[in-house]
This record gives sequence, structure tokens and C-alpha cells, in this order.
Amino acid sequence: MKLVVDKDICIGCGACAAICPDVFEIDEDGLAVSVVDEVNEEVMEDAIDAKEGCPVNAIKEDVAEDTTDEQEDNEEEKENNQEN
Repeated sequence: MKLVVDKDICIGCGACAAICPDVFEIDEDGLAVSVVDEVNEEVMEDAIDAKEGCPVNAIKEDVAEDTTDEQEDNEEEKENNQEN
């Protein structure tokens, strides 16, 4: 799972970075940013707590990446079916 921070919504309160510093930091603009491409299983619960604890709901799951992976899987499946 990848989590992203919408900087247009973020107020820079730092709650996410306090709850899950392995995933979130406050950048030079004073706003939160995700510092990992993929949330590690070891910190998944904290990352979800940080997302749910955001007072302005600025943290979202990046579903575009999942959709791309799903599309690639579908293309591979089509190619395999054509070969058979």
C-alpha cells in the first residue's frame, strides 16, 4: 500500500509524523510528506492510524499504482492465453 499526502489539504499539524515517523515527515514547507514508496508490513498499523488520525483527511491511499499493477497483470494473462 502506498499513502500520499494531499499538500493542498495538509495543515502541517505533524500528527501523522508523530504517529508513524517511518512513513511520514514534515518537509521544508512545514507540510507532511510520505517518505516511502510502499508501506512496510511492520509499520502498516501505525500508518493506517496516522491516515485515520489526520484531522483534515489529507492522507489518501494511492490507488493509481494498484490499478497499474492490475492492468499489467491483465496484459500478461492475455499474452499467456494467446500463446496457449
